[in-house]
Parts: sequence; structure tokens; C-alpha cells
Amino acid sequence: MNMKDNFKRGRLLALVLIGLLCSCSKTEQPEYLNLIKQGEFSKARLIIEKKLKEENGLSDEQKKHLSFELERMTRIEKDFSTYEPEVLDYIKAHYPSMTEEDLKRWESQRSLEYMMIDGQKRYFNRAARNLFRIDPQCRQAWNAAHQQQTDNPDIQETDRHVQQAGIVKTVSDSGRNYVLPARMRISYTIRVKPKMIPEGEMIRCWIPYPREIPERQVDIILRRSEPARYQIAPVQSLQRTIYLEKPSAGNRETVFSVQYEYTGYGCYFAVDPDNVQPVDPHGELARYLQEQPPHIVFTDAFKTLSEEILKGETNPYRKAQILFKWVNDHTPWASAREYSTIRSLSRYGFENQHGDCGIQGMLFITLCRLNGIPARWQSGWSFKSPSDTMHDWGMIYFSPYGWMPMDAYCGPLDTQREDLKWFYLSGMDSYRLIFNDDYNQPFEPPKTYFRSETLDSQRGEVEWRGGNLYFDQWQWEMDWEIIHAAG
Repeated sequence: MNMKDNFKRGRLLALVLIGLLCSCSKTEQPEYLNLIKQGEFSKARLIIEKKLKEENGLSDEQKKHLSFELERMTRIEKDFSTYEPEVLDYIKAHYPSMTEEDLKRWESQRSLEYMMIDGQKRYFNRAARNLFRIDPQCRQAWNAAHQQQTDNPDIQETDRHVQQAGIVKTVSDSGRNYVLPARMRISYTIRVKPKMIPEGEMIRCWIPYPREIPERQVDIILRRSEPARYQIAPVQSLQRTIYLEKPSAGNRETVFSVQYEYTGYGCYFAVDPDNVQPVDPHGELARYLQEQPPHIVFTDAFKTLSEEILKGETNPYRKAQILFKWVNDHTPWASAREYSTIRSLSRYGFENQHGDCGIQGMLFITLCRLNGIPARWQSGWSFKSPSDTMHDWGMIYFSPYGWMPMDAYCGPLDTQREDLKWFYLSGMDSYRLIFNDDYNQPFEPPKTYFRSETLDSQRGEVEWRGGNLYFDQWQWEMDWEIIHAAG
């Protein structure tokens, strides 16, 4: 079926999205960018709106860039809508001995994330909880107050990593790298809130859809959709979606849903570091060794860091181990702002010394590429019963073994077994759902307006002829079922 006619304007947008988040660091920054950096949002808005209204010579790309700067400020304000009294109440409830000096230290170290916006100190909505994930003393106090009986001395260390150990053993016994398949059923629903769009106006919806990946993710079957008419993006789409459209229900929810099944395989490569060879920087893997602005840029800070922690190491796998452990040790997980509000994920993770899985992963990918190790983005969902989560990880290449999955968020596992310790540097569990094999990639059919998530694609996207619908205008639901468990 063909639904492309309404989206011709979106093709230009798709081509420029990658460049929209650049910080223009190599040239003198426009006044409005300096004002945004200083938190002078109102002044920046006036300048941008004046440019859009009065400067007739602007190209379509320049207009889109300026329009997105306006949109970005609005999104930042949504993420930073908490004020000091609420933050202090939360911290004191969990860290009663807090002092004014503590507060200043946390803010200066960026453990307590805030911004000055038009003269007001505004905290990231999850900054208070994040403090107890980032600051070592606060984390210790939180863990002591929320102690769980997980350190049973009768549990062997392999039991803590039973799924990973099973994959390693099965790979060793079978000689195959992709093993222990799990059959999953996914039901995904997007509900546009009442009164968002006038009744009868057409709403367009993109729901993430699994990529066909030989040996890794296969046998994808769509069971149903609402509405029944749909368009699934081609298998080569690096951010794959299923597209749906229907008229707005006006004062009632407008519901889109899909149900599908797929089989995902666990994976492990027993890498011998002594066998790993450097790749040709000018060969077929060259694109995975290059910068990919704005999120993969080889800054002077990254070059200095690499020299300090690698200490002359030349073996690609051992370099990857050092970088993998460094990211895990120096970038603790914390809830993240919307990616569209962050100009560079890797730089953000390095400068703030914390980040979620995508920030950790992008930092690791950047450091790998800088140091001659091919790496790329991969993302979707992770299912670890009884929980589930949107998740970002990646792929890494070691010659002569080839491409293999890795997960910087998981880091080295806490075990004395070397094969298990480095499992997530050359392997993956069976319960992943892969939508994306790169970031900032165009949809098919393309969106007309800016995406709510400009980098990743895990929740979905919604728009109508009046513009994009942001995340606060609709809700998503992910339900999953294990049809056949791995092993």
C-alpha cells in the first residue's frame, strides 16, 4: 500500500535532522545560541522569531534549524520544571544530614542537575532521585536505607548470571555463536489523549517495528493492527517502524495498536585477544571509525582521556576492555533528559559523569572509534522478567571475528570467570527487541514535522497536519509475553 503522497515535504526534513543538533563549535556561534547556553531563553526566542519573520533569504534548512531551536527550549523547560523547595524536601527525606555546602558541591560536580532559565533556578525533574545514583555518599545512604537481601552466601556466582552462563556454555558445546532462542509476543499501544486534535482530523502514527537480522532476530509475524490498514518499513530501514493513520476521536482517546511475534537469539563470541588484529582504517569499515556529528565527535578531551587510560595499549580487544571498564566505572547510570534536548550525548556523559544507557553507549562508541575500533549504535527494548525497559546498546567489530553485540550499560560482570566478566563486550542475552541499527535515521514513510525523539526510536511518533504531537500529548503501553523461553 502507498501512503507516501502526504509526506513528500518530510523527505527534506529527514535529510537535515542529523545536523540539527550540532553546536556549531567550529565557527563563531550566533547570538541566539550563546543566549540559549546562558539560559536566556526569552531573549533567544525573540531573536529567532524575528529572524524567521523578517529574514526572507533563509533557506529551508536554516528555517528548520531555527524552528527546532525554539522547540528545543520548550522541551528543556518541560524537563526542567522542578524547583528548589521540592528538591530539598526529597533530599532531606533520604539524607537528613545535608548541609548548604553539600548542595553547592553536588551542583558544582553536576551530581544534582539544574539550569538557570530566565533567571530562575530550575532542576531536572529527576535530579533529586538521580543524586542518590550518582554521588557515592548519597548512593551509600540510599542503599543502606533500601537494603535488599540479594547477597545470599549460598548463591554461587554463576547463578547470579545464569542466562549469560547458559549462553557461553551452549556456544562452547555447539560451536555456534547464536543460541538459546526465545519466542516473544509483543502488544504495543499508543493512545492520543482526548481533545488534542479536532475530531475527524487525520492522525499519523509510527510504532517501532522489529528489524530482520539473520541469526539474531528472525521469524517476525504481524498478528494484528488497529487500524487494520498499515505500512511496514522495508527490512533495510535502520530505524524500522509500522505506520498507521486514522481520524481523531476528538473528545475521546484515539488508539493505535499492533501485535506481533518474533524470535530473538542469545549470542556470544569467545574472543582471544592475541588473535585480534587492527582493521584497515580506509577499508570497508571506515565509516564505523569516523566521527558522526553531533553525537560522535573526537574532541581534544576524548583524545587526552584515551592517552591517559590506554597507556600505549595497541591490541584492539584489550583497548576495548579498558574503555568498556572506564565508561562503566566513571559514568554511573542515571535517568536522562530527553535526547532531543542534549546537543551531544557522548560529550554530555563525559562532562556530567553520569548518563543513561544511551549516553553510556554513545560515549563508549565514540571512544572506540577514536581508537581504531569499529562500533555502532543498536537499540530497542530489553526484557528481563519480570521487568522491561527501553534500552540502548551497540555492536562492535573485532577482526577476524566480525561484528558482535556489546552493552556498555551492563559493563564487566561481577565474577571471577573471565568469559562471564566480559560477556557484554562480545555477547548478548536472548531477551532483546531490536528496532534500530543506527541513530537519527529517516522513517519510511517520512515524518513531516520534527520527531519527539530525534535520535532514537523506541516509543513511537505521532503527528497531524498541524504539527508534531510531543510525548505529553499521548501515552504508550508495552505488553510482552514469552511464548517460548530461551533454553
